[in-house]
Amino acid sequence: MDGIELGRGLRARRKAAGRTIASVAMDAGLSVPYIANLENGRGNPTMAALHQLAGALGARLELALIDESGGGGAGARVGGGGGGGTGAPVPAEFADRLLRSPRARKVTQRLAAKHRLDVALVRERLRGALVALGPVLGGEPGERDLDRLLDLLLLSGTDLGDAD
Repeated sequence: MDGIELGRGLRARRKAAGRTIASVAMDAGLSVPYIANLENGRGNPTMAALHQLAGALGARLELALIDESGGGGAGARVGGGGGGGTGAPVPAEFADRLLRSPRARKVTQRLAAKHRLDVALVRERLRGALVALGPVLGGEPGERDLDRLLDLLLLSGTDLGDAD
């Protein structure tokens, strides 16, 4: 997304909400000229500023890296694993396949060491979480869903020793 496209999106969202630049600026803790420049396709906003703007506009900021070949890649939708929307539990074999990725292996080992748990136990708990995500997502979770789950566990400090 370039600056002009971002600016158009910000302006459209602000106007759809019936808000002035000043009211959004006050809620976001940013200056009126800063937001006006962004809406006009100028400036180089920080992630923090975009996050503040999204909050002020009642939105959520999402960042995606899109595969230029058009094959979806990292920009695929959440739940884009292709389960067909059945809401059925994810087959354990599918979860196992996701957990064989290099990142999943690395994070599993890191979590096991951090919580002083057996790697197999952490892997089994991750497998259970992926299986349980199927009905929530309406299909099989994809790699992005796994990455988000791993990020959540790394960032949250959740005690993986607590089961059930």
